[in-house]
Amino acid sequence: MPSELSLVPFWRDDHPRPHVEPGPPPARVDVAVVGAGFTGLNAAREMAATGASVVVLDSGPVGAGASAINGGMINMGHKAATSKIYRMFGPVMGREFWDGALYSIDLVEDLVTEHGIDCSFVRGGAAQLGYRDRDLERFERQAEWYLANVGFACNVIGPDRIGGFIDSPMFRCAVVDAVGAGVHPARYVDGLARVAVDAGAQLAEHTAVLQVARHTAGYTVLTDRGKIDAAQVVLATNGYTGYKPVRELKRRVIPIGSYIAVTEPLPSEQAERLIPGRRMMWTARRLLNYFRRTPDDRILMGGRNNLATNLDLGESARILGGVVAETFPELAGTPITHSWTGKLGVTFDLMPHIGRIDGVWYALGYGGHGVGIATLVGTELGRLVTGKLDRSPYQEIPHPTRPYYRGEPWFLPFAARWYRFLDWMGR
Repeated sequence: MPSELSLVPFWRDDHPRPHVEPGPPPARVDVAVVGAGFTGLNAAREMAATGASVVVLDSGPVGAGASAINGGMINMGHKAATSKIYRMFGPVMGREFWDGALYSIDLVEDLVTEHGIDCSFVRGGAAQLGYRDRDLERFERQAEWYLANVGFACNVIGPDRIGGFIDSPMFRCAVVDAVGAGVHPARYVDGLARVAVDAGAQLAEHTAVLQVARHTAGYTVLTDRGKIDAAQVVLATNGYTGYKPVRELKRRVIPIGSYIAVTEPLPSEQAERLIPGRRMMWTARRLLNYFRRTPDDRILMGGRNNLATNLDLGESARILGGVVAETFPELAGTPITHSWTGKLGVTFDLMPHIGRIDGVWYALGYGGHGVGIATLVGTELGRLVTGKLDRSPYQEIPHPTRPYYRGEPWFLPFAARWYRFLDWMGR
């Protein structure tokens, strides 16, 4: 491993957030939003556009959670399989969730185009990659289900054609779609911040929210820089949800560690041969790997490892560098330049949720689909708060937790071992 390995997320190294010296927050607003990521900024954008006074608060800079440092992949569907969503909620609501997930990709593209957000948006499609004939059979069943139930056509690729979609000896098959997209996430979240400010919202970066107290006229939001009186409060903290300011919310989300490394830039001809057309890629495993080309033709490789949020980043770089070399043998020895981690927010039913706790709005639970789904859910949340929207399906489904779960996921190591066993068995 090269001595110059950076533990700064590549996207932020490439596009740093200018430091803003925080001042006192406003004394009074219509809405206080906690969390300056995809959810909070899109909600703020919608609410401010109606003339509401909105402040977006974050203990760090804009995008301090996962929004600026994720893989930048926008794929169809949710963390829960669409067929499972149909079984859980029925075909009417299931179709609504499916249509919403597809629209979320269009929504990102529309926002980027309308507001001139320079974030390297590319719509090259996506592919889930399989290792064996059993994966091919599953892909064929999956494609048949999509076509029969939602009219969506996927392209199933067998061993005879897989080389045209990825130049790797590891994979025998793939299911490919044309809707997947990619962005530079740090540039996208900073662009959303600009759009929210242009609409009239205020940003209060480096301002930690310590407590939210309800009273007859609304809420008092206590921060480390003063207090704010707010008529409404929105929590948009996803995988970074803590015990403060609303303890109950932490019981409803599981923080999962996801780890990413990038190689040094490759010659463009080599990068195009390895991953033609800039597709977003992920593997058919529970403990999956996801990978793509960055705008400057590095190979970005991400993975769940063992689901923990505190793995050593040097060790993660070694592991993910090994996955790069296994996937693309000609890249063995190619330096890994950056290694970092972020937290996903996963719910027990693997679905995003909009809800209220003691009147406080919240939205979370994207399970690794946050670029698109958080953009959609944040937009719907902002419209719900202002009355522009009277319902959202994400608000209408039960939000489960578990007895004795208080927000500390002690069970993750056991789950990781079980998932690794199932992957080894090819189940």
